[in-house]
Amino acid sequence: MSDLVFGKDVVVMSSKRDRYGRLVGKVLVADPSCAASTCPKTLDAGLAQITAGMAWWYRQYAQEQSAEDAGAYEFAEQEARGRHAGLWRDADPIAPWDWRRASRP
Repeated sequence: MSDLVFGKDVVVMSSKRDRYGRLVGKVLVADPSCAASTCPKTLDAGLAQITAGMAWWYRQYAQEQSAEDAGAYEFAEQEARGRHAGLWRDADPIAPWDWRRASRP
């Protein structure tokens, strides 16, 4: 994620905050293949992470996404699983929310 967005101009599309006051939304950045400084910010960084197999799609919040985004995120995760990309190389990956629940004292 840092390679994709660190030090770059981004657009954050948000309509809510979580219980800790953090913005919840989509982070858009210019496609890395575009060399011009005026490139439109159209690449969804979260979706890019899921596509690469570096993140999970958190289905619990799917109803808060547009139908188009939810479909894209679900498809990207299924494709990454099918390719055994990133975290899907593990035969039995543990979802972060399950890991946190199990790690609590």
